[in-house]
Amino acid sequence: MGSEKKRGVGRRAVLLGGGATAVGAAVLARDELRRAWWRLPGTERERVDGELDHKGADWSAAARANWRRADRPDDFTIDRVVIHVVQGSYATALKVFRNPGHGAATHYVVRKDGHVAQMIRELDVAFHAGNRDMNERSVGIEHEGFVDRPQDFTAAMYEGSARLTAGICARYGIPVDREHIIGHVEVEGTDHTDPGPHWDWPRYMRLVREASARLASPAPPGRPSAKAAPKLR
Repeated sequence: MGSEKKRGVGRRAVLLGGGATAVGAAVLARDELRRAWWRLPGTERERVDGELDHKGADWSAAARANWRRADRPDDFTIDRVVIHVVQGSYATALKVFRNPGHGAATHYVVRKDGHVAQMIRELDVAFHAGNRDMNERSVGIEHEGFVDRPQDFTAAMYEGSARLTAGICARYGIPVDREHIIGHVEVEGTDHTDPGPHWDWPRYMRLVREASARLASPAPPGRPSAKAAPKLR
């Protein structure tokens, strides 16, 4: 997790003078206008406070200072899922993400038993990756535990998280591969190391692919689907 880094004008942009700079500025202004259209009166999408994007999650709102209102994927394409490990407990993650002074939060937190809390709507930008571009294009998933304790990554956690990631990928057409499902450590410019060397990527990706296949092939009409697992608390 991490707060947003501000965009700045690079040295190359400063060195490009005259018409090139003017054209670049015009393109940037047009892009920003396209992303901001929904803020005009009468165009913003209707919202319901506490509405869930992931069925079965519990809503636990992050502090307003830890995310930015948006209308994704209309203003920013969502094409990444970023996996985090909190370096603490589930309760700790919820507590710090509710703290406006923390400056960061993820969309979701996954407990060791696989239970999921949603803290930010997927259409909004969470400050979780430490990189503004990645924040705008991704959904962040925090996991209870410590990077140096492989026993924290339970079977229930992997399975619950995989179902969550599969659903996100299905909603936005994100390919289920390691280019688009990444660890926090893989975000450009980050100083974080999570999810760490004990996160079992082959196992996790297999579970995400299996969950994705189930979403793509629901039970035929008239045939009962698998009995739903009891909701964990």
